[in-house]
Amino acid sequence: MSVAELVGRSAELARLDAVLAALGEPGVPAVVDIAGEPGIGKSRLLAEVCARARRAGLTVLRGRATQYEQQVPFQAFTDALADAAPDTGPPADAGAPGGAVPDAGAVLNGVLHPSGGGPGAVAATAARFGLHRAIGARLGRLGEAGLVLALDDLHWADPASRELVDHLVRHPARGRVLLLLARRARQTPTSLTAALARGADSGAVLHLALEPLPEQESVRALAGDLPEEDAHRLYAASEGNPLYLLSLVHAYRAGAPLRTITAQEEATDAIGVPGGLAALLLEELTALTGPQRRIVEAVAALGDHATTAMLGATAEVAAHEVEEHTGALTGRDLLRPGPGGRWTLRHPLVRALVYENTSPRRRAEVHRIAARELARTGAPVTERAHHVERSLTGWDPQAAAVLSEAAARFLPTAPAIAAHLLDVVLTRMPDTPGHARRRGELLLARARALGVGGNLRESRDLLHTLIEWAGKDHPDLRTEAIAQCAVMERHLGHCPEATALLRRELSRLPGPPPGQAVSLRLALGMSALLTGSYPQVRAEVAEALDVARRDDDATGEAAALALSALGEAYEGEIAAAERFADAARGLTDALTDPGLTDLCESLVWLAWAEVLLERYADAERHITRGLDIARRAGQLHVLPHLLTSRAFVHLNTCRLPSALEAAEEAESIARAAGSSDLLAFTLAIKTVVLLLARPFGDGGALATGEEAVAAASGSRGWWSALAWCMLGHAAFVDGDPHRAQEAITTAGGGPDLPLLQPSIRPGQLDTLVSAALAAGEPDRAARWVAQATREAGRLGLRGQRAAALRAQAALAEHRGDTARAVRLLESAAEEYARCGQTLWEAYSLLRAAPLTRRAGQGPRAAAMWHRAHRLAVDGGARLLVDLAELIRPEPSAEGPRVPAELAELTVREREVAGLVAHGLSNQDIAARLHLSRRTVETHLSSVYRKLSVPSRSALAGFMARAGRGSP
Repeated sequence: MSVAELVGRSAELARLDAVLAALGEPGVPAVVDIAGEPGIGKSRLLAEVCARARRAGLTVLRGRATQYEQQVPFQAFTDALADAAPDTGPPADAGAPGGAVPDAGAVLNGVLHPSGGGPGAVAATAARFGLHRAIGARLGRLGEAGLVLALDDLHWADPASRELVDHLVRHPARGRVLLLLARRARQTPTSLTAALARGADSGAVLHLALEPLPEQESVRALAGDLPEEDAHRLYAASEGNPLYLLSLVHAYRAGAPLRTITAQEEATDAIGVPGGLAALLLEELTALTGPQRRIVEAVAALGDHATTAMLGATAEVAAHEVEEHTGALTGRDLLRPGPGGRWTLRHPLVRALVYENTSPRRRAEVHRIAARELARTGAPVTERAHHVERSLTGWDPQAAAVLSEAAARFLPTAPAIAAHLLDVVLTRMPDTPGHARRRGELLLARARALGVGGNLRESRDLLHTLIEWAGKDHPDLRTEAIAQCAVMERHLGHCPEATALLRRELSRLPGPPPGQAVSLRLALGMSALLTGSYPQVRAEVAEALDVARRDDDATGEAAALALSALGEAYEGEIAAAERFADAARGLTDALTDPGLTDLCESLVWLAWAEVLLERYADAERHITRGLDIARRAGQLHVLPHLLTSRAFVHLNTCRLPSALEAAEEAESIARAAGSSDLLAFTLAIKTVVLLLARPFGDGGALATGEEAVAAASGSRGWWSALAWCMLGHAAFVDGDPHRAQEAITTAGGGPDLPLLQPSIRPGQLDTLVSAALAAGEPDRAARWVAQATREAGRLGLRGQRAAALRAQAALAEHRGDTARAVRLLESAAEEYARCGQTLWEAYSLLRAAPLTRRAGQGPRAAAMWHRAHRLAVDGGARLLVDLAELIRPEPSAEGPRVPAELAELTVREREVAGLVAHGLSNQDIAARLHLSRRTVETHLSSVYRKLSVPSRSALAGFMARAGRGSP
């Protein structure tokens, strides 16, 4: 079958042509998933689509996953991106999007073969999830002109490539970008199958399952010159598989008896192809000379390293003879030249059959020579590791050192491969006393790699084994394993087990060294926080603080202070929380980044404490620093907590696009981590961000909230409660007040919300009040208003006080007291503005505007609306923008007596602004209006904010233009 012809597949091509024609348009899939059995024509269909895309002027990049390189991270993508030129179609002008291809390839190359600095260097340049975003962004830039990224044989993709595909399915690259995949359905790993199925359900993925080809089309194209009965028998034997049919026809034409080649063989060989097809393909090798056979075997083993020079070394053939033999093998269509001077076998099935039928000793020798040659030429351990692993036949200390170093370098970006390499070393390491210490260290490293890669249970089980093995002989390893195991238990939703494990270790005599004792007590405090039992461990956290201070451990002291701040804020003890937060901030800011690396989680605790205390500027500063440190150090378990706090800060301060970006990155990491509780937490934050970022009526927030609750199923604690609360908010906006009440009271453990943290309770009560009124339950709403008012007063936090004011306003409006409702909503907006919660200021103003207009204050209502609308538009809050459009004020025929911008000011604020414009000082204004100077300054700050002016002179100019410059 020539490259130009394609047998059948007209229906599939029609659907694919439609995708190419509308690429990048709303509703058009960004991923095509072609699935089928070996030899069914997946690669041929993929090649045809790529050819059509090139003819349409699109850039085409093609890569292939390979069976024997499944422990080489990102192999499928590097294959596509490293040698872009042959598939990019017409030459692009300088500066055209095609120039970004080498950049994307360089990013992946830096991950695969980092230079210097150890694993931290890898994390600094391309941390695992930052890499996903970077590749997506680069593909998006290519997509400005149209791009098809085709990945063949994806069932053989390495774990890192599969994870990147999952990311691109959930977060398609922007622009006209198509991810075209081909795979064997039955050999595809479950995680990739699930990711593609989720994408198909959401409409992001078009799934095409290739069926056997019809007989008439197959025979006409492949066996048209054969006797009809013989062609029929050959087709029946092939069962519509074009590769099998082609091999049968080739054997028939070569003189093989029809009865022999059409004999049905039910068995399928080890690589997943029918035994008959395997026999036909292997038959071609019988005519090869010895050197030719060794070259073919070397190509099968070497993969991407099958260059002419490497073939000479591994096949033990002189350089000039290699060229002669490769020429002969090319003529037989066994070998084909590839990009970069590499040789490949004509089909992956041929490679698999050759490799599996090469003697194990010969295979190991080829890999051993390849590893030696790569080391001689200075290749990094990450490039040599694949061949070193496959060359092992027993214990080899030098090989173990290479694999261990490669695992350390792969950990931040490809943890599953790191865990695999460490397992290879541990499996072959002698179980003798001389290797005991090193075995323990490698077990701990492997457990960490498993945990980072999302295999939480396997990591926990391995750590349990290590804890028992270490016993009294290796107390430092045991304590490290317990601290790591507590994190795994926590992520698995087993906080009681984590607590028991930590308490047991702390009770041992002699106890752990001071530094480890601090870490264990802090881990105990964090476990308690997640289960709402912080008061039970308050003493242990205080002890950690004392130990750190006695040991002159500034990092431990800062961490203990930060955790104390978060714990007290969680419990609503605001004065104590503020004292701890002040101390933690001062000490943390004085520490260097390397000094904070070992306890990077302290920045999570401090940032969340500052979020709860409504100190958003400080929180954002510590979040940014924490993210920088965590990414450099490869501490991926810290990232989702920092990212959710960033999302929450940006939500409250009305920066919805960046809030959603942070929430989605946190979600990606949580999914990869394999922790249901952590996923519930990140989805809960994403729910409320989606609620405000998406248009009115969009169902994304509700669906995400439902997934968050499902992920938290059976769990109790902070993360689960947050998931239920956010589902309640989404349900209320979706028009279901009864479900909203049910969700939030479920989170809180009853109508009074006793299980919710006091520091956020008034905000949840505000939503309950609105839901109760919408459901026709005013008495219940009144009880919740009273509770919100009482609790907000005790907290003294402006944002929570504003939530209580909003709840009071809702009840006042229900009772017909419009004037009181307006006053309360104005006060709420003012409180939100003072604590920096711009989003909720805008929402309160939108609530107040129609009531103000109803009270006969049209200009004032218009001013409220204009400010709220501007804040919502500037912050990307689509929900508020849509709500604003529903209540947009109609232009007044008479026109307002004061400009809308000034109508937003109170009477007193207009007086102060006018006197400033007239040149009076604050002291003079205070004397003129019989006010204190501090009151004048407060009014003036409010005027600056409402009019968006930075100074007295700017205010004077504004007032002059508005015609209000007189006293």
